[in-house]
Amino acid sequence: MRSGALLGLLAFCPATFGLDRNALLDEANLLLLPRERQLPNLEFVDEHGQAVATDSLRGRWHLLFFGFTACPDICPTTLSDMRRLFGQLPPSISDQLQLILVSADPARDTPEALRTYLGYYRAGFKGWTGDMRQLQELSKALGLPFIPAENTEGDYSVSHSGNLAIVSPEGKLRGYIRTPLKLDGLRQALSQVIEAE
Repeated sequence: MRSGALLGLLAFCPATFGLDRNALLDEANLLLLPRERQLPNLEFVDEHGQAVATDSLRGRWHLLFFGFTACPDICPTTLSDMRRLFGQLPPSISDQLQLILVSADPARDTPEALRTYLGYYRAGFKGWTGDMRQLQELSKALGLPFIPAENTEGDYSVSHSGNLAIVSPEGKLRGYIRTPLKLDGLRQALSQVIEAE
């Protein structure tokens, strides 16, 4: 009976750990994909006017977010929350993370506009802008949709997802941080995801 109980315990433990991990991810509103997804090779311009490509996502963890500098609500709230989150993470974790705001409004979001806007947050966030077709291709590959403005004259808005894509150091889509952002859960969940891989 003892050996049977021991076997039962051994069989039960992995499932228990799995449930704990799933509960942690749920509390963080964080979704990990069963398999990482390759991203297309695309080229953009960063907030300093330098050429960048999706290949540059290799080597560290990235959080990609589609938005625009004239956004009245979702973008400033998300960037403020992420700045707060980065400040609460241990340096061993936050040093491995880079957030990139990818423009859904390249007509207005010049490198200078991105640099000025992201500078307000004083968090080291990066920005990408560029050709609309490439931006839409990246949006589709990441599963972060946005609807380009039909008229880019005057005051206009752009509809976009509030979720953030998690890209692994291999430069592949690993999962999503979904809205509403749950900072308390994310502190633990992001640390575990990064330390486990």
